[in-house]
Amino acid sequence: MSWPGIFKMAECGASGSGSSGDSFDKSITLPPDEIFRNLENAKRFAIDIGGSLTKLAYYSTVQHKVAKVRSFDHSGKDAEQDHESPYEISVQEEVTARLHFVKFENTYIEACLDFIKDHLVNTETKVIQATGGGAYKFKDLIEEKLQLKVDKEDVMTCLIKGCNFVLKNIPQEAFVYQKDSDPEFRFQTNHPNIFPYLLVNIGSGVSIVKVETEDRFEWIGGSSIGGGTFWGLGALLTKTKKFDELLHLASRGQHANVDMLVQDIYGGAHQTLGLSGSLIASSFGKSATADQEFSQEDMAKSLLHMISNDIGQLACLYARLHHLDRVYFGGFFIRGHPVTMRTITYSINFFSKGEVQALFLRHEGYLGAIGAFLKGAEQDNPNQYSWGENYAGSSGLMSSSPDVCPAQRTRSGTFDLLEMDRLERPLVNLPLLLDPSSYVPDTVDLTDDALARKYWLSCFEEALDGVVKRAVASQPGSVDAAERAQKFRQKYWNKLQTLRQQPFAYGTLTVRSLLDTREHCLNEFNFPDPYSKVKQKENGAALKCFQKVVCALDTLDWEERQLALVQGLLAGNVFDWGAKAVSEVLESDPQFGFEEAKRKLEERPWLVDCYNKWLQRLKGPPHKCALIFADNSGVDVILGVFPFVRELLSRGTEVILACNSGPALNDVTYSESLIVAERIAAMDPVVHSALREERLLLVQTGSSSPCLDLSRLDKGLAVLVRERSTDLVVIEGMGRAVHTNYYAALHCESLKLAVIKNSWLAERLGGRLFSVIFKYEVPAQ
Repeated sequence: MSWPGIFKMAECGASGSGSSGDSFDKSITLPPDEIFRNLENAKRFAIDIGGSLTKLAYYSTVQHKVAKVRSFDHSGKDAEQDHESPYEISVQEEVTARLHFVKFENTYIEACLDFIKDHLVNTETKVIQATGGGAYKFKDLIEEKLQLKVDKEDVMTCLIKGCNFVLKNIPQEAFVYQKDSDPEFRFQTNHPNIFPYLLVNIGSGVSIVKVETEDRFEWIGGSSIGGGTFWGLGALLTKTKKFDELLHLASRGQHANVDMLVQDIYGGAHQTLGLSGSLIASSFGKSATADQEFSQEDMAKSLLHMISNDIGQLACLYARLHHLDRVYFGGFFIRGHPVTMRTITYSINFFSKGEVQALFLRHEGYLGAIGAFLKGAEQDNPNQYSWGENYAGSSGLMSSSPDVCPAQRTRSGTFDLLEMDRLERPLVNLPLLLDPSSYVPDTVDLTDDALARKYWLSCFEEALDGVVKRAVASQPGSVDAAERAQKFRQKYWNKLQTLRQQPFAYGTLTVRSLLDTREHCLNEFNFPDPYSKVKQKENGAALKCFQKVVCALDTLDWEERQLALVQGLLAGNVFDWGAKAVSEVLESDPQFGFEEAKRKLEERPWLVDCYNKWLQRLKGPPHKCALIFADNSGVDVILGVFPFVRELLSRGTEVILACNSGPALNDVTYSESLIVAERIAAMDPVVHSALREERLLLVQTGSSSPCLDLSRLDKGLAVLVRERSTDLVVIEGMGRAVHTNYYAALHCESLKLAVIKNSWLAERLGGRLFSVIFKYEVPAQ
């Protein structure tokens, strides 16, 4: 994340990355709202100082607004008439924990320490955990500026702790590099069990560590030929003293002008030997015999290949020796540079014949700082919590490739940020996933699909004014709502522009990540639930219709009722304020209701129609327990989901109804569902007895997203799913069943149903607006 115009470069500090001098740039002016955020509530610090970059970590408490719902206290029947809505809404302050990580060049260290000292209001800590070679070099400066005692931590222990932390908490942390792809970063789904793995840290030399558990790892090898070798020999060969400039030279070079290739030795006969003619037979081999000058670019490229191939072969041999197929590379030699990742990837693939994978990390530059922080915070046991990346406050992965983003080539004046929010409850896999290690939540990878990427980015841009309007309207009594909404607009707009240029910034780009980024930005500017009033009104209106709807259903014969229940589920799903086609109808026609929504639905046969198969299943024995992921408030959950739940309960099936822990669009939240269920139970004996006997259980998902990641669900929900022997999963809505989980494979039966409320997507799927997806799947025996 770079702020042009903010930084005034002093001559003494303009040496840039890799400077070995001790002069500092003291003329820097920092925007406190953007970089060292929330310092007034900072509690604990850690720092990792390398040869050219400093990474600072601190923990803070963040105060933000949350919308709370509370049921009215009805003391009698007449009181029921006093309130149109089923509950009241209040906005309260809530305190949550956040981890901040800031990365900047060492040339700014004194100015940054001064800034922290000036803005640090109150901190519990008297010690700062420090790691990296610079922890010794800058010890006195840190203690003088911050008045904190420096406690030095072991570099390798910090790296391992940091690596474990990001692999466990950031689902798309690791990626492979593919030079011919566009973009070149291909993200991997983290395996539920991250151990064992090999960590190859390429600093001045190379350290190779086998990591077996959270606390058990061993240094198994290394080499003195590493990043320092490339830098040192490169400086001798090219007279270039700066590491990044040396890499830039290499990116423009042709190593074959300097290296002796197989075809140079064997000519055309190399094919009979089964060898590629472009294979390097001898690094720098031509320099001994050729009577010519070699360009700096070609020599730098040859040197890079020589060292990368050596490291790749070494890593491959250790991986095979210890039977490991996952090798993570980190250290200043990598630092997101495409040319280094490309050569290491090629080397690993060549020497392992594709059996070992070279993996890189989005946040590898922060590993030491994260680990040092965790070491200092052990009494708080941060590993007992789950953490989530806050997209609103994080820079994302920035490519330094000249072809991808020229602005990133010069890193001077650039501050990279990472923020992680502590989640209220630990998140785990849904136990019913068929293969958690291969589960991918998202249906379409927008990083791959350029046409879809262009459409969805434009779609979110066009919707921005409507979101701003809704946010302001949700806080009519606030004097600064309009100002905050404009700040939200600017921040989210900037994120969208970044993603146009660098779609890999936060991992694989998907509709889910675009929605989640928007929710993070809304929360950042204290718009916790822009649709709270809409949901309150729609829940109240739908509750008044509940008895009429179930009475009508009860008059139907069994087979007619099953179809009517499914049509009710689908009609309810039309009421989605996140879909432009629907929000326009709801805003222009306040009378649009449940029956009107039914008439909007596509006639059978539906676009995906497994209804007959589902009906046949219902003629068999009842399911033991159904897990239902609900979508929208109002008509959807009350007139669509609850009648369906009621029918399952009547069949003898227990039901777990899972709703979002926090708000997103007009999706029903767990706290709202409790009040809705209480009101329905007062009207309906089936629901009343099921709640009382705990045959109907309401739980939270652990998510605040319009989509659904089945690998990050509330631990309590997962425990309940196991205890109740759940054998049916129902996923409802476009976000949860189409944008995500359309291809999710489960151990048990599943129903995925949604109404397609986006014309472009409907056309792409071969349907039209309001086409129906009704996908019933039975796992293979």
